[in-house]
Amino acid sequence: MNSTPRAVRSAAGARAAALLDHLWRASPPLTAVGALMLVVAAASVVGMLVDPRIITGAPAWLKPFKFAISTAIYSLTLAWIFGWLSDWPRVRRVVGWTTAIVFVLEVAIIDTQAWRGTTSHFNVSTTRDAVLFVVMGGAILLQTLVSVAVAGPLWRQRFTDRPLGWALRLGMTLTIVGALTGPLMTRPTAAQLADVRAGGRMTMAGAHSVGGLDGGRGVPVMGWSREHGDLRVPHFIGLHAIQALALIAVGLRRWRAPEAVRVRALLAATASYASLFLLLLWGALRGQSLVAPDAAALASIVIWAVVTMLVLAWIGVGSRRGSRDGLDRMAV
Repeated sequence: MNSTPRAVRSAAGARAAALLDHLWRASPPLTAVGALMLVVAAASVVGMLVDPRIITGAPAWLKPFKFAISTAIYSLTLAWIFGWLSDWPRVRRVVGWTTAIVFVLEVAIIDTQAWRGTTSHFNVSTTRDAVLFVVMGGAILLQTLVSVAVAGPLWRQRFTDRPLGWALRLGMTLTIVGALTGPLMTRPTAAQLADVRAGGRMTMAGAHSVGGLDGGRGVPVMGWSREHGDLRVPHFIGLHAIQALALIAVGLRRWRAPEAVRVRALLAATASYASLFLLLLWGALRGQSLVAPDAAALASIVIWAVVTMLVLAWIGVGSRRGSRDGLDRMAV
């Protein structure tokens, strides 16, 4: 009676092993970092359970946990993408090692600051804190710039699965754009500049929140502000465009529609995703909370949702109509 569950577990284990082997062959450093970050995430969970300290309104080890998970996802996704770029070994080697080193450095700094009981981002209260923040920011900027070296080959690579090809090209492009919203958070706020002009010393340079201070009421786990605009929201949406669009492309394989129709659906989903990213960025810069938007922000989201559904419905109806016409011609 237990043979079927055992067979399922065996098949799942074989697929996982095959995927891990594929990722390792595509990029050993990225695969190793992805696995390492899962271990770091688990350690961060333990830290949240045993360490009661709070930093800017959140458990001290919550940020290390979130960054470890995000880094693991990005590293393994990039290694998977490298599997499609077999003709670009130098790009895979340079980008893979650069990304791996940067991610280990970034998470190490974040964990070190959490262990010290202080913030990692925007912290310039001491020389050591300022140096760590600058090093971390410079490393991430370097990683973003080398990502362009991946986008170029993706635009030149030919894919037998055209929807997936477009998902990877457009997804990587949007991910780079999303990463470039990070520097918006490093600008000193008006309140920080006013303190300096009044003769004070700047201890924080930049903030996640727009229109208020960091550390107020936040969305569970993510910590996004429930009272003010938060640039982490569009930053997160932009950074994970590559995963979102790739999953959509893989899901479209189950749709028994012509490839041209699936390409149109993927392009429509990409346009919708990019529009959502821009709307969230616009709202954050206006100081609008994700959970309490004003009338203009709410109306824009409603319009976005309605237009997205209408376009996807139009594509679906067109696909069914084309299928019926094809059957009619075959019958004649």
